[in-house]
Amino acid sequence: MQGFIDQTIAFIGAHGSWAGPIILVFAFGESFAVLSLLLPATAVLIAAGTLIQTGTLSPWDVIPWAIAGAILGDAVSYWIGVWLQDRVERIWPFTRHPQMLRTGRDFFRRWGGLSVFIGRFLGPIRAVIPLVAGMMGMRHIPFQVANVASGIVWAPVWVGIGWFAGEALNRIFGIEDAAPVLIILIVVATLVGAAAAYRLLTRKSKSSHEDRP
Repeated sequence: MQGFIDQTIAFIGAHGSWAGPIILVFAFGESFAVLSLLLPATAVLIAAGTLIQTGTLSPWDVIPWAIAGAILGDAVSYWIGVWLQDRVERIWPFTRHPQMLRTGRDFFRRWGGLSVFIGRFLGPIRAVIPLVAGMMGMRHIPFQVANVASGIVWAPVWVGIGWFAGEALNRIFGIEDAAPVLIILIVVATLVGAAAAYRLLTRKSKSSHEDRP
């Protein structure tokens, strides 16, 4: 994964005109059902923030595209859930990992429409929450309000983290190109955090099912 992110950031840095479309694809993939587990858009956005800090990219090359991709990915996932409803359970990877949908349902029941906003920032949940919202009959307008609002917040947050991290590494340690360092830290933190959050959420899901009569 690290090599893939390194190559993506290097390409974006060398071909600024392609930055926006590439960021859109990553943001869409990370917001789209299941693909979220495969495309590390958060890491790419943070690394892109370091390119903004160095002046290689403009915020306009990254943030609007990331917002658009995030909103579109969640919207498509929602409509797939509305269309297929419970038939989603018979599609891979949910046939082999039914706990993904079960955890998503429990999270949605607990937080309702707010789960769409919160789920944008939680890796293990982000992959299924828009899909589950559609499956469970969340109305279109409230979903899109939460979808658009979370997308508008999500993109600047991660890009801003990359900018501030790059600035800090430059000022404190004299590291002018902070992207490689951040990518390593992001990959490690993402893997550890996703594993811990997934275990916690699935454990709560199992316990809630066991407690039911």
